[in-house]
Amino acid sequence: MKILIIGSGGREHCLAWKLSKGDMVEEIYAIPGNAGISGIAECINMGIGASDFKKIADMAEAKDIDMIVIGPEAPLVDGMSDYFESRGLIAFGPKKDPSMIEGSKVFTKNLLNKYKIPTAGAKVFEKSEYGAAKAYIKKQDKFPLVIKADGLAAGKGVMIAAGMDQALQALDDCMGSRIFGDAGDRVMVEDFLEGYEVSILCLSDGKKIIPMELAQDYKRNFDDDKGKNTGGMGSYSPVPMISEKIYKKALETIIYPTSEALKEEGLDYRGIIYAGILVCGGEPYLLEYNCRFGDPETQAVLPRLKDDLAPLLYECARGSMSADSLSWHEDKCICIVAASRGYPQTSSKGDIITGLNEIKDMQDIEVFHAGTRIEDSDIITDGGRVLGVTAMAPEFKQARQKAYNAIEKIKFEGMQYRKDIGKKTEREF
Repeated sequence: MKILIIGSGGREHCLAWKLSKGDMVEEIYAIPGNAGISGIAECINMGIGASDFKKIADMAEAKDIDMIVIGPEAPLVDGMSDYFESRGLIAFGPKKDPSMIEGSKVFTKNLLNKYKIPTAGAKVFEKSEYGAAKAYIKKQDKFPLVIKADGLAAGKGVMIAAGMDQALQALDDCMGSRIFGDAGDRVMVEDFLEGYEVSILCLSDGKKIIPMELAQDYKRNFDDDKGKNTGGMGSYSPVPMISEKIYKKALETIIYPTSEALKEEGLDYRGIIYAGILVCGGEPYLLEYNCRFGDPETQAVLPRLKDDLAPLLYECARGSMSADSLSWHEDKCICIVAASRGYPQTSSKGDIITGLNEIKDMQDIEVFHAGTRIEDSDIITDGGRVLGVTAMAPEFKQARQKAYNAIEKIKFEGMQYRKDIGKKTEREF
Protein backbone atom coordinates (compact mmCIF):
# COMPACT_ATOMS: atom_id res chain seq x y z
CA MET A 1 0.00 0.00 0.00
CA LYS A 2 1.20 3.50 -0.90
CA ILE A 3 0.06 6.22 1.49
CA LEU A 4 0.12 10.00 1.17
CA ILE A 5 -0.05 12.06 4.36
CA ILE A 6 -1.25 15.66 4.20
CA GLY A 7 0.26 17.99 6.80
CA SER A 8 3.49 19.06 8.45
CA GLY A 9 3.01 18.82 12.22
CA GLY A 10 3.77 16.47 15.08
CA ARG A 11 0.49 14.66 14.48
CA GLU A 12 1.48 13.90 10.89
CA HIS A 13 4.96 12.71 11.95
CA CYS A 14 3.36 10.38 14.49
CA LEU A 15 0.92 9.08 11.86
CA ALA A 16 3.79 8.45 9.42
CA TRP A 17 5.78 6.69 12.16
CA LYS A 18 2.88 4.45 13.16
CA LEU A 19 1.84 3.67 9.58
CA SER A 20 5.44 2.79 8.64
CA LYS A 21 5.42 -0.02 11.21
CA GLY A 22 2.56 -1.86 9.49
CA ASP A 23 3.00 -4.85 7.20
CA MET A 24 0.72 -3.42 4.50
CA VAL A 25 2.63 -0.17 3.89
CA GLU A 26 5.13 -0.10 1.05
CA GLU A 27 5.79 3.61 0.58
CA ILE A 28 4.81 6.81 2.37
CA TYR A 29 4.71 10.31 0.90
CA ALA A 30 3.99 13.56 2.72
CA ILE A 31 2.83 17.01 1.60
CA PRO A 32 4.60 19.12 2.73
CA GLY A 33 6.05 17.12 5.65
CA ASN A 34 8.88 18.28 7.90
CA ALA A 35 12.46 17.37 8.84
CA GLY A 36 11.36 14.42 10.98
CA ILE A 37 8.85 13.06 8.49
CA SER A 38 11.54 13.14 5.78
CA GLY A 39 13.27 10.25 7.59
CA ILE A 40 10.19 8.05 7.00
CA ALA A 41 8.51 9.46 3.90
CA GLU A 42 9.28 11.25 0.68
CA CYS A 43 8.33 14.86 1.38
CA ILE A 44 6.93 16.93 -1.47
CA ASN A 45 7.00 20.71 -1.05
CA MET A 46 3.49 21.68 -2.11
CA GLY A 47 0.69 23.75 -0.58
CA ILE A 48 -2.41 22.12 0.89
CA GLY A 49 -4.97 24.91 0.46
CA ALA A 50 -8.12 24.68 -1.68
CA SER A 51 -6.22 25.96 -4.73
CA ASP A 52 -3.79 23.03 -4.41
CA PHE A 53 -6.31 20.16 -4.36
CA LYS A 54 -5.94 19.45 -8.08
CA LYS A 55 -2.13 19.35 -7.96
CA ILE A 56 -2.21 16.98 -5.00
CA ALA A 57 -4.73 14.68 -6.73
CA ASP A 58 -2.67 14.70 -9.92
CA MET A 59 0.42 13.70 -7.96
CA ALA A 60 -1.51 10.99 -6.06
CA GLU A 61 -2.72 9.49 -9.33
CA ALA A 62 0.74 9.62 -10.87
CA LYS A 63 2.24 7.76 -7.91
CA ASP A 64 -0.64 5.24 -7.62
CA ILE A 65 -1.46 6.29 -4.07
CA ASP A 66 -3.83 3.85 -2.34
CA MET A 67 -4.92 6.11 0.51
CA ILE A 68 -4.56 9.78 1.42
CA VAL A 69 -4.53 10.55 5.15
CA ILE A 70 -5.53 14.18 5.79
CA GLY A 71 -4.02 15.52 9.01
CA PRO A 72 -5.10 19.15 9.56
CA GLU A 73 -8.65 20.42 9.95
CA ALA A 74 -8.53 23.36 7.51
CA PRO A 75 -8.35 21.30 4.27
CA LEU A 76 -11.09 19.00 5.59
CA VAL A 77 -13.38 21.98 6.26
CA ASP A 78 -12.45 23.29 2.80
CA GLY A 79 -13.66 20.04 1.18
CA MET A 80 -10.42 18.18 0.42
CA SER A 81 -12.01 14.75 0.97
CA ASP A 82 -14.93 15.65 -1.31
CA TYR A 83 -12.53 16.66 -4.10
CA PHE A 84 -10.39 13.55 -3.78
CA GLU A 85 -13.46 11.31 -3.86
CA SER A 86 -14.63 13.09 -7.02
CA ARG A 87 -11.31 12.02 -8.55
CA GLY A 88 -11.74 8.40 -7.45
CA LEU A 89 -9.14 8.63 -4.67
CA ILE A 90 -9.58 7.13 -1.20
CA ALA A 91 -9.14 9.74 1.52
CA PHE A 92 -9.18 9.29 5.28
CA GLY A 93 -10.93 12.30 6.78
CA PRO A 94 -14.55 13.51 6.79
CA LYS A 95 -16.08 15.48 3.94
CA LYS A 96 -16.83 19.19 4.09
CA ASP A 97 -20.34 19.04 5.55
CA PRO A 98 -19.63 16.65 8.46
CA SER A 99 -16.33 18.50 9.11
CA MET A 100 -18.45 21.43 10.25
CA ILE A 101 -18.47 19.66 13.60
CA GLU A 102 -15.13 21.43 14.02
CA GLY A 103 -15.51 24.14 11.40
CA SER A 104 -18.34 25.83 13.31
CA LYS A 105 -18.78 25.74 17.07
CA VAL A 106 -22.28 27.12 16.58
CA PHE A 107 -23.18 24.23 14.24
CA THR A 108 -22.00 21.75 16.87
CA LYS A 109 -23.79 23.50 19.75
CA ASN A 110 -27.03 23.49 17.76
CA LEU A 111 -26.59 19.78 16.97
CA LEU A 112 -25.93 18.95 20.63
CA ASN A 113 -28.93 20.92 21.83
CA LYS A 114 -31.24 19.45 19.19
CA TYR A 115 -30.38 15.89 20.22
CA LYS A 116 -30.15 16.66 23.97
CA ILE A 117 -26.47 15.75 24.25
CA PRO A 118 -24.91 17.15 27.47
CA THR A 119 -23.02 20.40 26.90
CA ALA A 120 -22.56 23.80 28.54
CA GLY A 121 -25.20 26.49 28.06
CA ALA A 122 -24.28 29.21 25.57
CA LYS A 123 -25.54 32.24 23.67
CA VAL A 124 -24.51 33.02 20.08
CA PHE A 125 -23.90 36.48 18.61
CA GLU A 126 -23.52 37.33 14.92
CA LYS A 127 -20.99 39.82 13.54
CA SER A 128 -23.67 42.52 13.47
CA GLU A 129 -24.47 41.95 17.16
CA TYR A 130 -21.20 43.14 18.67
CA GLY A 131 -22.99 45.70 20.83
CA ALA A 132 -25.55 43.16 22.01
CA ALA A 133 -22.76 40.74 22.89
CA LYS A 134 -21.02 43.41 25.01
CA ALA A 135 -24.28 44.23 26.75
CA TYR A 136 -24.90 40.54 27.45
CA ILE A 137 -21.47 40.09 29.02
CA LYS A 138 -21.92 43.21 31.16
CA LYS A 139 -25.08 41.69 32.64
CA GLN A 140 -23.30 38.52 33.74
CA ASP A 141 -22.54 38.05 37.43
CA LYS A 142 -21.02 34.57 37.29
CA PHE A 143 -17.44 34.14 36.11
CA PRO A 144 -15.36 32.64 34.56
CA LEU A 145 -17.07 32.85 31.18
CA VAL A 146 -15.87 31.15 28.01
CA ILE A 147 -15.64 33.21 24.82
CA LYS A 148 -15.35 31.13 21.63
CA ALA A 149 -14.71 32.21 18.07
CA ASP A 150 -17.08 30.19 15.86
CA GLY A 151 -14.63 29.14 13.15
CA LEU A 152 -11.18 27.58 12.90
CA ALA A 153 -8.52 29.41 14.91
CA ALA A 154 -5.64 26.90 15.15
CA GLY A 155 -6.73 25.81 18.63
CA LYS A 156 -6.49 29.35 20.01
CA GLY A 157 -10.06 30.58 19.55
CA VAL A 158 -11.29 29.58 23.01
CA MET A 159 -10.69 32.11 25.80
CA ILE A 160 -11.55 31.58 29.45
CA ALA A 161 -12.28 34.97 31.01
CA ALA A 162 -11.80 35.18 34.78
CA GLY A 163 -13.75 38.44 35.02
CA MET A 164 -15.70 41.08 33.17
CA ASP A 165 -12.68 42.94 31.77
CA GLN A 166 -11.14 39.75 30.36
CA ALA A 167 -14.46 38.71 28.82
CA LEU A 168 -14.90 42.07 27.10
CA GLN A 169 -11.29 41.97 25.89
CA ALA A 170 -11.79 38.47 24.48
CA LEU A 171 -14.93 39.62 22.69
CA ASP A 172 -13.05 42.60 21.26
CA ASP A 173 -10.22 40.32 20.13
CA CYS A 174 -12.76 38.29 18.13
CA MET A 175 -15.20 40.88 16.83
CA GLY A 176 -13.32 44.17 17.15
CA SER A 177 -9.64 43.53 16.48
CA ARG A 178 -10.57 40.35 14.54
CA ILE A 179 -7.38 38.54 15.55
CA PHE A 180 -8.96 35.30 14.28
CA GLY A 181 -10.20 36.83 11.02
CA ASP A 182 -13.47 35.43 9.67
CA ALA A 183 -13.44 32.76 12.40
CA GLY A 184 -14.62 35.48 14.80
CA ASP A 185 -17.57 36.64 12.69
CA ARG A 186 -19.77 34.72 15.11
CA VAL A 187 -18.98 34.41 18.80
CA MET A 188 -20.35 32.06 21.41
CA VAL A 189 -20.47 33.12 25.05
CA GLU A 190 -20.55 29.86 26.99
CA ASP A 191 -21.02 28.92 30.64
CA PHE A 192 -17.81 27.78 32.32
CA LEU A 193 -17.69 24.20 33.61
CA GLU A 194 -15.13 23.20 36.24
CA GLY A 195 -13.58 19.73 36.23
CA TYR A 196 -11.26 17.36 34.38
CA GLU A 197 -10.95 17.76 30.62
CA VAL A 198 -10.13 14.64 28.63
CA SER A 199 -9.92 13.73 24.96
CA ILE A 200 -11.55 10.74 23.30
CA LEU A 201 -10.41 10.02 19.74
CA CYS A 202 -12.75 7.69 17.86
CA LEU A 203 -12.73 6.03 14.45
CA SER A 204 -16.00 6.47 12.57
CA ASP A 205 -16.84 4.75 9.27
CA GLY A 206 -20.26 6.39 8.93
CA LYS A 207 -22.00 3.39 10.47
CA LYS A 208 -20.24 2.67 13.74
CA ILE A 209 -17.70 4.21 16.09
CA ILE A 210 -14.64 2.63 17.71
CA PRO A 211 -13.34 4.71 20.64
CA MET A 212 -9.67 4.90 21.56
CA GLU A 213 -8.19 5.15 25.04
CA LEU A 214 -8.37 8.47 26.85
CA ALA A 215 -5.76 11.20 26.65
CA GLN A 216 -5.38 14.55 28.34
CA ASP A 217 -3.65 17.57 26.85
CA TYR A 218 -2.34 20.85 28.26
CA LYS A 219 -3.61 23.96 26.50
CA ARG A 220 -1.96 26.78 28.47
CA ASN A 221 1.67 27.56 27.67
CA PHE A 222 2.96 27.84 31.24
CA ASP A 223 3.06 25.47 34.24
CA ASP A 224 0.01 25.18 36.49
CA ASP A 225 -2.22 26.01 33.51
CA LYS A 226 -1.20 29.65 33.36
CA GLY A 227 -0.64 31.80 30.32
CA LYS A 228 -2.25 31.88 26.88
CA ASN A 229 -4.15 29.10 25.15
CA THR A 230 -2.02 27.17 22.65
CA GLY A 231 -2.50 24.32 20.24
CA GLY A 232 -1.29 22.02 23.04
CA MET A 233 1.92 21.90 25.10
CA GLY A 234 1.86 18.23 26.00
CA SER A 235 -0.32 15.20 26.61
CA TYR A 236 -0.46 11.81 28.24
CA SER A 237 -2.42 8.57 28.01
CA PRO A 238 -4.24 6.85 29.69
CA VAL A 239 -6.01 9.18 32.17
CA PRO A 240 -6.10 7.51 35.60
CA MET A 241 -8.36 10.09 37.28
CA ILE A 242 -11.25 9.16 34.96
CA SER A 243 -12.95 5.92 36.01
CA GLU A 244 -14.16 3.26 33.61
CA LYS A 245 -17.69 4.16 34.70
CA ILE A 246 -17.29 7.81 33.65
CA TYR A 247 -15.59 6.79 30.39
CA LYS A 248 -18.51 4.51 29.50
CA LYS A 249 -20.98 7.22 30.47
CA ALA A 250 -19.24 9.67 28.12
CA LEU A 251 -19.55 7.14 25.31
CA GLU A 252 -23.19 6.36 26.06
CA THR A 253 -24.42 9.94 26.60
CA ILE A 254 -22.18 11.88 24.19
CA ILE A 255 -20.15 9.89 21.64
CA TYR A 256 -22.68 7.30 20.47
CA PRO A 257 -25.61 9.75 20.47
CA THR A 258 -23.54 12.17 18.37
CA SER A 259 -22.87 9.41 15.84
CA GLU A 260 -26.61 8.73 15.63
CA ALA A 261 -27.34 12.48 15.38
CA LEU A 262 -24.95 12.85 12.43
CA LYS A 263 -26.62 9.94 10.65
CA GLU A 264 -30.04 11.44 11.40
CA GLU A 265 -28.85 14.70 9.82
CA GLY A 266 -27.75 12.80 6.69
CA LEU A 267 -24.03 13.33 7.37
CA ASP A 268 -21.83 10.34 6.43
CA TYR A 269 -18.98 10.87 8.90
CA ARG A 270 -15.86 8.87 7.97
CA GLY A 271 -12.64 9.62 9.79
CA ILE A 272 -11.62 10.62 13.28
CA ILE A 273 -14.18 12.26 15.53
CA TYR A 274 -12.34 13.72 18.49
CA ALA A 275 -14.30 14.80 21.54
CA GLY A 276 -13.10 17.20 24.21
CA ILE A 277 -15.01 16.06 27.30
CA LEU A 278 -15.30 17.94 30.60
CA VAL A 279 -16.13 15.81 33.64
CA CYS A 280 -17.93 18.05 36.12
CA GLY A 281 -19.44 16.66 39.34
CA GLY A 282 -19.12 13.13 38.02
CA GLU A 283 -21.03 13.97 34.83
CA PRO A 284 -19.45 14.22 31.34
CA TYR A 285 -20.21 17.22 29.10
CA LEU A 286 -19.10 17.87 25.53
CA LEU A 287 -16.83 20.92 25.25
CA GLU A 288 -15.93 20.65 21.57
CA TYR A 289 -15.55 18.27 18.66
CA ASN A 290 -12.65 18.10 16.22
CA CYS A 291 -12.78 16.38 12.84
CA ARG A 292 -9.21 14.98 12.87
CA PHE A 293 -6.55 13.41 15.06
CA GLY A 294 -5.63 15.67 17.98
CA ASP A 295 -2.22 17.25 18.34
CA PRO A 296 -0.45 16.42 20.69
CA GLU A 297 -2.93 13.74 21.89
CA THR A 298 -2.10 11.57 18.88
CA GLN A 299 1.55 11.46 19.98
CA ALA A 300 0.46 10.01 23.36
CA VAL A 301 -2.24 7.64 22.07
CA LEU A 302 -0.87 6.00 18.91
CA PRO A 303 2.37 4.72 20.50
CA ARG A 304 0.13 2.68 22.84
CA LEU A 305 -1.93 1.16 20.00
CA LYS A 306 -1.05 -2.48 19.30
CA ASP A 307 -3.08 -2.75 16.09
CA ASP A 308 -1.78 -2.03 12.59
CA LEU A 309 -3.06 1.47 11.79
CA ALA A 310 -3.14 1.31 7.97
CA PRO A 311 -5.97 -1.24 7.56
CA LEU A 312 -8.00 0.54 10.25
CA LEU A 313 -7.80 3.86 8.41
CA TYR A 314 -8.36 2.27 5.00
CA GLU A 315 -11.49 0.39 6.08
CA CYS A 316 -12.75 3.47 7.87
CA ALA A 317 -12.34 5.58 4.73
CA ARG A 318 -14.17 2.92 2.71
CA GLY A 319 -17.07 2.93 5.19
CA SER A 320 -16.63 -0.68 6.31
CA MET A 321 -14.61 -1.22 9.49
CA SER A 322 -14.33 -4.92 10.30
CA ALA A 323 -12.95 -4.36 13.81
CA ASP A 324 -15.20 -3.65 16.79
CA SER A 325 -12.49 -2.72 19.28
CA LEU A 326 -8.78 -1.89 19.50
CA SER A 327 -5.87 -3.45 21.42
CA TRP A 328 -3.62 -1.38 23.68
CA HIS A 329 -0.24 -1.63 25.37
CA GLU A 330 -0.41 -1.31 29.16
CA ASP A 331 2.54 1.10 29.20
CA LYS A 332 1.92 4.75 29.95
CA CYS A 333 2.84 7.47 27.46
CA ILE A 334 3.89 11.12 27.97
CA CYS A 335 4.46 13.72 25.24
CA ILE A 336 6.17 17.04 26.04
CA VAL A 337 6.06 19.82 23.43
CA ALA A 338 9.06 22.08 22.91
CA ALA A 339 7.93 25.40 21.43
CA SER A 340 9.77 28.34 19.90
CA ARG A 341 10.35 31.76 21.41
CA GLY A 342 7.20 33.89 21.56
CA TYR A 343 4.72 31.05 21.07
CA PRO A 344 1.70 31.22 21.00
CA GLN A 345 1.53 34.94 20.11
CA THR A 346 4.41 34.69 17.63
CA SER A 347 6.98 32.10 16.63
CA SER A 348 10.71 32.28 15.99
CA LYS A 349 12.01 30.49 12.90
CA GLY A 350 15.45 29.58 11.60
CA ASP A 351 17.07 28.58 14.92
CA ILE A 352 19.39 25.55 14.76
CA ILE A 353 18.26 22.57 16.86
CA THR A 354 20.97 20.54 18.62
CA GLY A 355 20.90 17.41 20.76
CA LEU A 356 18.63 15.26 18.61
CA ASN A 357 21.43 12.76 17.87
CA GLU A 358 21.92 12.21 21.60
CA ILE A 359 18.34 10.94 21.89
CA LYS A 360 18.35 8.51 18.95
CA ASP A 361 19.54 5.53 21.01
CA MET A 362 17.45 6.25 24.11
CA GLN A 363 15.03 3.38 24.73
CA ASP A 364 11.27 3.98 24.43
CA ILE A 365 11.77 7.59 23.30
CA GLU A 366 10.41 9.07 20.08
CA VAL A 367 10.82 12.68 18.99
CA PHE A 368 7.99 13.78 16.73
CA HIS A 369 8.83 16.86 14.69
CA ALA A 370 6.28 19.64 14.25
CA GLY A 371 7.78 22.98 13.16
CA THR A 372 11.10 21.87 11.66
CA ARG A 373 12.90 21.88 8.33
CA ILE A 374 16.34 21.03 7.00
CA GLU A 375 18.69 23.79 5.89
CA ASP A 376 22.35 23.23 4.94
CA SER A 377 22.31 19.82 6.70
CA ASP A 378 21.04 21.45 9.94
CA ILE A 379 17.59 20.85 11.42
CA ILE A 380 16.11 24.25 12.22
CA THR A 381 12.93 25.59 13.77
CA ASP A 382 10.07 26.43 11.42
CA GLY A 383 7.02 27.13 13.56
CA GLY A 384 5.51 27.65 16.99
CA ARG A 385 5.43 24.09 18.27
CA VAL A 386 8.74 22.57 17.22
CA LEU A 387 9.09 19.06 18.70
CA GLY A 388 7.13 16.55 20.77
CA VAL A 389 9.31 14.34 22.95
CA THR A 390 7.39 11.15 23.73
CA ALA A 391 8.28 8.43 26.23
CA MET A 392 6.74 5.07 27.15
CA ALA A 393 7.17 3.19 30.44
CA PRO A 394 5.22 0.82 32.71
CA GLU A 395 4.48 3.67 35.14
CA PHE A 396 3.84 7.38 34.60
CA LYS A 397 6.68 8.43 36.90
CA GLN A 398 9.16 6.49 34.76
CA ALA A 399 7.67 7.84 31.53
CA ARG A 400 7.90 11.44 32.81
CA GLN A 401 11.50 10.95 33.90
CA LYS A 402 12.45 9.49 30.53
CA ALA A 403 10.72 12.26 28.60
CA TYR A 404 12.24 15.07 30.65
CA ASN A 405 15.71 13.47 30.57
CA ALA A 406 15.42 13.42 26.79
CA ILE A 407 14.06 16.93 26.29
CA GLU A 408 16.85 18.41 28.42
CA LYS A 409 19.33 17.25 25.77
CA ILE A 410 17.63 19.36 23.09
CA LYS A 411 18.63 22.98 22.60
CA PHE A 412 17.53 25.83 20.33
CA GLU A 413 17.32 29.57 20.82
CA GLY A 414 14.24 30.58 22.83
CA MET A 415 13.12 26.99 23.46
CA GLN A 416 10.26 26.75 25.97
CA TYR A 417 8.37 23.80 27.44
CA ARG A 418 6.22 23.05 30.45
CA LYS A 419 7.79 21.23 33.39
CA ASP A 420 4.55 19.70 34.71
CA ILE A 421 3.28 17.51 31.86
CA GLY A 422 1.74 14.39 33.37
CA LYS A 423 2.67 15.40 36.92
CA LYS A 424 -0.88 14.91 38.18
CA THR A 425 -0.73 11.23 37.14
CA GLU A 426 1.77 10.49 39.91
CA ARG A 427 -0.89 10.96 42.56
CA GLU A 428 -2.90 8.01 43.85
CA PHE A 429 -6.35 7.46 42.31
